[in-house]
Order: sequence, then structure tokens, then C-alpha cells
Amino acid sequence: MTLTLVLVLALLVGVSLGLLGGGGSILTVPLLVYVAGMDAKEAIATSLFVVGVTSAVGMINHARGGRVRWRTGVLFGAAGMAGAYTGGLIGGSIPDVVLLVAFAVMMIVTAAAMLRGRRDVDPGKAHRQIPVGRVLLDGAAVGLATGLVGAGGGFLVVPALALLGGLPMPVAVGTSLLVIAMKSAAGFAGYLSTVRIDWSLTLAVTGFAIAGSLAGARLAGRVPADVLSRLFAWFVLAMGTFVLVQQAPAGTRLPILAAVVSLGAGAGVCYGFVARCPLRRAVHGT
Repeated sequence: MTLTLVLVLALLVGVSLGLLGGGGSILTVPLLVYVAGMDAKEAIATSLFVVGVTSAVGMINHARGGRVRWRTGVLFGAAGMAGAYTGGLIGGSIPDVVLLVAFAVMMIVTAAAMLRGRRDVDPGKAHRQIPVGRVLLDGAAVGLATGLVGAGGGFLVVPALALLGGLPMPVAVGTSLLVIAMKSAAGFAGYLSTVRIDWSLTLAVTGFAIAGSLAGARLAGRVPADVLSRLFAWFVLAMGTFVLVQQAPAGTRLPILAAVVSLGAGAGVCYGFVARCPLRRAVHGT
């Protein structure tokens, strides 16, 4: 029953990837930790494999449509691979609780980025020529985060490619899949020296995630992407909060949860009823 539930949820994660073009991979680690019963290091390593293979498959259609800028992607991805491999090596020696707290923070950051939404880049701000040094630095930083916590980082990669590479948003999205596949592979390689992989489960989860992503891609034009993205972002935010609370000492979980709920309720009231609420400016950029 547990295996069936894991595979069904992996299918749904793949559907979300296909529908949204990013963000779904950040649910793979909680799925593997809290449903499949893996420890944090094994879950992160497995997630990197799942994310890398699924991104590579998803990139094929973008490449056929001419939406992958190979030179920019390989440059950013190579720097990301160096950072991700380093992150994978470091992650193998970091306590599970620290990795899960870092992962929860990444979930919350991703949810905030999804709520803010992807915006077209001002052509005047985008670089016409690739600033190689900046691309290498940003790629390595994003790769390090990917290697440590197992998240693909699509919502960090896409804006960086659009701004630094001067890519139109559809091309930045397609190119980001190349970058994510490259750095996920490197991060996975970094973990292999310290983590044992359950290959039968890993390949099964990967297969279902790929099937889900292909199904999600077919549904993408039929579902209001904006509404779906916001609903998914709130779900990721709730999951990130859950993971964060789970890592707190047992006696402090209830007070922390109460504080988070109170803060969330206050933010909701501000956003919904206060015309000049700072949250509205943060989310909508106005």
C-alpha cells in the first residue's frame, strides 16, 4: 500500500511539473521522507535523480520547438554542476535535521517566487552579451543550493537566464530544463559516495514522474495556469511550514505552529482587506 501511494503521488508531482514547468520537484523530498520513509540524505539524492531525468525528458519538446539556447544553458549549467557536486559532497556530512530545515526554507522561498509570478524581463535590463563571470557565479550559487537540498531551482534559474542571458521567457524556461538536468546529475553524483540508493524504487518513482509530466504538459493549455500556480504555491508554502515545524524540538512544535497560523491569518487579513498592504506590493510588484 505504501509503494502504491508513493507511485500515485509521484505521478501527481509529475503532472504538476508538466502543468507549471517548475516547482513540482520540490515536493519529491517530502514525499520520499514522510511517505516512503527514507532518511533525508537518501531522499535528497533520489530526488536529484528524479528531477534530473524528468527535466531532461521535458526538455526534448522545448528543444524541438527551438526554445533551448544551448550555449547559454551549457555555460550556466556547467557552473551549476560544479556547485551542485560540491553541495552533494557537503550534504553527505550534514545532519539530517539541518538538511530538512534548509529544504523547508527553500520550499518557502519557492512558494514566494511562485506567488510573485514570472514576469517578462525589460529588454533594457537584459544583457545583450552574456556576462560570463556573473553567469558562472550565479550558476555555481544556484547549483550549490540544488546539490545540498535536492530542489531543481527552476524558479531561480529562469529569471537568471532571462536577465543575464537576455533570453525571452519561453526560451528561458526551456533552457532552464537543460540547466536543471545538468546540475541535478552533478548533485546526485556528489551524494553517491555517501548515500546508498534504492534503485528499484528510484526508477519506479522516476518513471511515474515522467508519465505524469507528459500528461501534465498535454493539460497545460486547458487549465488556467495563473490560478493553478497560486494554489500550488500556497500548498508548497504549507508543506514547507509543516517540514519546518516537524524539525523543531517536540515541546516547541505546538507554540511554533500557533505562531505560524497567527502570522498567516494576519497576513491573509492584510492582503485581503488592507488596500496598502505591503504583501500586495510584494506579490504583484505594485
